[in-house]
Amino acid sequence: MSDSISIAFLGPLGTYSHEAALYFADQLGAPDAELLECASFDEVFGAVDRGRSTYGVVAKENSLEGPVTSTLDNFAFRSSSVILAEKVFDIHHSFMVSPDADIAGIKLIASHPQGIAQCRRYLTERFPGRSTQMTASTAESARLASQDASIAAIANPLAAELYGCKIIDSSIEDNLGNQTAFALIGRLGSAPSLSSETYKTTVALFMRTDRAGTLNMILSEFAYANINLSMIQSRPLKQQLGDYMFFIEFEKKDTDPAAQTALSCLRLKLREVKVLGSYPIL
Repeated sequence: MSDSISIAFLGPLGTYSHEAALYFADQLGAPDAELLECASFDEVFGAVDRGRSTYGVVAKENSLEGPVTSTLDNFAFRSSSVILAEKVFDIHHSFMVSPDADIAGIKLIASHPQGIAQCRRYLTERFPGRSTQMTASTAESARLASQDASIAAIANPLAAELYGCKIIDSSIEDNLGNQTAFALIGRLGSAPSLSSETYKTTVALFMRTDRAGTLNMILSEFAYANINLSMIQSRPLKQQLGDYMFFIEFEKKDTDPAAQTALSCLRLKLREVKVLGSYPIL
């Protein structure tokens, strides 16, 4: 089975997306699945849409930063991929250096901008006055640190293992509730056999015209069906200022009678109701 499965993810090796891809590979019963490194989430979607990869892994939402807009825009406007499963990961940053580095000799601390921002208190208390360098990924900062004893990195333990770094401190993030929801995506009809006690449905809603009361009408349909929404997010249609569409998430399958009622009513009133996936929460 695993010989025929490939998973695209946001590279390079050692990113949190790589960690999520390894998790989903294990859940798929394919721990040795081929992993395809991509330079962006757009490329992950493209790999799945064009058949270069069986599945893809993309970040949906971070508890501190909010929804990942590039992922939402791909679902809404560019991709035919759907969500097949979701897993929420705790994001723990580690402070790491090369094996032969001396802490007193650290002159530069490198990481992705979010890594730097999410560990600001730790850096201020432990390494005041040190310069910081922004990198394209936390994994890239680990690679830099592994090659230069004067550079420290903020990354995850997987990156430390892959690039041969030594972890000095673990869980250094300012907010210990930092979490990211990653989605396993695939082409329609490619859903694997994954089960859970909790299911979620994500839909994209497109209005016929921009008029007062549309959002209230949408919310009312779900309220009438007694469906509690777990997320609502607006995104511009990229046509002209003031034109928007909405993403809605609720914890029911789209085959649930109450969900079918709400979605059927919305289809009569909106230009398009696009189901982006009805999937297990792992």
